[in-house]
Amino acid sequence: MNWSAKQYSKFEDERNRPIRDLLAQVPNTRVATAADIGCGPGNSTELLQQQYPQAQIVGMDSSSDMIDAARKRLPQVTFEVDDIAAWRSGGGYDVILANAALQWVPDHAALLPMLLGKLAPGGSLAVQTPDNLDEPAHRLMRDVASDSAWAHKLTNASQSRESRRSAVWYYQLLTDRGADVNVWRTVYHHPLKGGAAAVVEWFKGSALRPFLAPLNDAERAAFLNRYEALIADAYPALPDGTVILPFPRLFYVATR
Repeated sequence: MNWSAKQYSKFEDERNRPIRDLLAQVPNTRVATAADIGCGPGNSTELLQQQYPQAQIVGMDSSSDMIDAARKRLPQVTFEVDDIAAWRSGGGYDVILANAALQWVPDHAALLPMLLGKLAPGGSLAVQTPDNLDEPAHRLMRDVASDSAWAHKLTNASQSRESRRSAVWYYQLLTDRGADVNVWRTVYHHPLKGGAAAVVEWFKGSALRPFLAPLNDAERAAFLNRYEALIADAYPALPDGTVILPFPRLFYVATR
């Protein structure tokens, strides 16, 4: 699957809000080194830099398109293409930020201890993941994907995100490894101008990608048309055309 920095950035203000809320709960005040893993086009890195202007920050993402956009945005920051699951950095970070990224990475039981091991003593791992697979927008993706016209191509589309774990599971895993853990869940309600089409545009930059990538152009257009029609019923627009998109997110900050 290829990421599009341009598509992802269409709703940057809305996507930045949970990053700010996450960083506000990081207890570290003296930060010399920080990493933004799954940094996307650099919007989260920029907020990390604003929080810790004296820190040496590195950003990492598996998408070269995202990294190109991040380098243009923040030329003074070191960015690299890498895989979170096989991150080659030696560690010693005071803060590791993982915003809306770890849901794409398998085996959290192994991943999170590895990330904790890359923290300096007293360092914090700050994570935010979407927790919206039961929302209508996601259920309808799966419903449309099961249609016989393209079902054979999308057999694994809904498997591309790591199976969700509960807040209790993350708390237990991280505290068992000696971390002090702050965990919470927030439901944001984003007002999107443009009705159902705006909801589709939002998810084209993230959750729809595994469903659209295997399809040819005609199938992709048909998929999106059907999906948008269903979205219009599930998320009725207000008189001015605004749609309110509820978006649950899970947060946790683990400090060594």
